[in-house]
Amino acid sequence: MTRTLIVEADGGSRGNPGPAGYGAVVLDPVTGEALAEAAEYIGTATNNVAEYKGLVAGLRAAHALDPQARIQVRMDSKLVVEQMSGRWQIKHPDMKPLAAAARAIFPAGQVSYEWIPRAQNKHADRLANEAMDAGKIGKQWEPRDSRAALATAPARSAAAQAADAAAEVAEAAAAPGWGAPDLGAPATFVLLRHGETALTPEKRFSGSGGSDPELSAAGRRQAEATAAALAARGTIQAVVSSPLRRCRETAETVAARLGLEVRIEEGLRETDFGAWEGLTFAEVRERFPDDLDAWLGSAKVAPTGGGESFALVARRVAVARDKLIARYAGRTVLLVTHVTPIKTLVRLALGAPPESLFKMELSAASLSAVAYYADGNASVRLLNDTGHLR
Repeated sequence: MTRTLIVEADGGSRGNPGPAGYGAVVLDPVTGEALAEAAEYIGTATNNVAEYKGLVAGLRAAHALDPQARIQVRMDSKLVVEQMSGRWQIKHPDMKPLAAAARAIFPAGQVSYEWIPRAQNKHADRLANEAMDAGKIGKQWEPRDSRAALATAPARSAAAQAADAAAEVAEAAAAPGWGAPDLGAPATFVLLRHGETALTPEKRFSGSGGSDPELSAAGRRQAEATAAALAARGTIQAVVSSPLRRCRETAETVAARLGLEVRIEEGLRETDFGAWEGLTFAEVRERFPDDLDAWLGSAKVAPTGGGESFALVARRVAVARDKLIARYAGRTVLLVTHVTPIKTLVRLALGAPPESLFKMELSAASLSAVAYYADGNASVRLLNDTGHLR
């Protein structure tokens, strides 16, 4: 009878790119016993490189135990799981040789991949952190018995684990009503408004029915500054963008810095402002005064000339939100989108009325954040942060 082994792998980078390491464990699927462990400090690298190297190390450890075994890989990296499953293309040059190395260890069809939440990948995560802790003091991680490792992990690693536990409790406490602390990590959407276009400083209506402008020179600088800030934080695990050009350009700048790919979500596009596209508010007031008053008075009224009402946009954004929450459960995802979708996500999270859309300010390249918990609660964590641009 063919044996089955479980490989759990993880990698991390303190800086992304920064000091990095990986961890991997081979488990017996029946008893859960750790049959082999691997971890290594790899110097300066990105999260994705570390995760791929963790995968390679885990597969090699499994192959050493039984080259005929069927392997079930479980990782909390959606990128690695989707790319190794063949559903996403591998475009980044640093990833291609690592993916090829992973595929070469076992014959095709002998390995399957499954995404798991970060909370279910703690063993490999601990090994990766132990490797990074060792690297910080100029040493390499050394194998040890799993139970001994839990008891004798370096002091900083223990402190880091305690901090992680405290953060999980704090995240659960942040949910309305102080939800139970076992809800797991939320799906966190970091909401980035695109950088400036030529229309932005003039405050012209710029939706999905207009000229689809590109980023201006100022907008490109804002995208670069945002990319640097997000890379320093090292928390973004995936990038999703509106299909419009200004968002795609912003998203691609950030994703290139993080070593991620951009996924397009049609539901994140801006409102279609109909005949108002390209006009200032004053110009719309002059040309379409009655239509503008009606629009300001009701979320169900569309702009002149067949545009979208805010009510329609809210339904579209809510569908996209629910789809993305399911896809990225427990992960932190950058959504690069526009004023109306971001305000709508914040409004819906707060349970605020439609007129609240007119009471929020969102600057170009600003960051906001909303966390979504397993019990259906949401928590607004940030709104219109532009500190990274100063």
